[in-house]
Amino acid sequence: MSASNRSKLLLDIGAFLAFLIAMDPRFSGLAIHEWLSLALGAVIIVHLLLNWEWIVNVTKRLFVKAKNGARVNYVLNWLLFIDGILIMLSGILISEAALPAMGITLPMNFAWRRLHDMSANLFLVLMGLHLSMHWNWIVTTLKRLFLSGGQKTAAAAVKQEL
Repeated sequence: MSASNRSKLLLDIGAFLAFLIAMDPRFSGLAIHEWLSLALGAVIIVHLLLNWEWIVNVTKRLFVKAKNGARVNYVLNWLLFIDGILIMLSGILISEAALPAMGITLPMNFAWRRLHDMSANLFLVLMGLHLSMHWNWIVTTLKRLFLSGGQKTAAAAVKQEL
């Protein structure tokens, strides 16, 4: 298994676990929810940078010779990105722990809270679709990481992603 795939997988697993913890502030507490979400924003940027080559390649051939699955995945990724920005922006605007800890206070606005809740719920649906589209890659990469016998299927899964 390449170091790049191992890094991507471990980063993605960490991001997913952080996402699950941050998804419900009643579970982790508001302060952990806010700080973990801010850190998750940085992890998502790293995720995008690690996958930048795929983004560029699919963008170049999107309307020419890309497979339909790649087109759907591309649109889904943009929807995740836009929704993630809405979540982060609205979350920052309603912050009750992280921003006040930095000495920043903003007036309360319930419209931002509603947008934050709705976009977070939409993100769950989009993330489920994203995981299902990458399920073969996830399984074959995990097999290659923990078992030595999944090499042929892992190569096929990586080809399928492109």
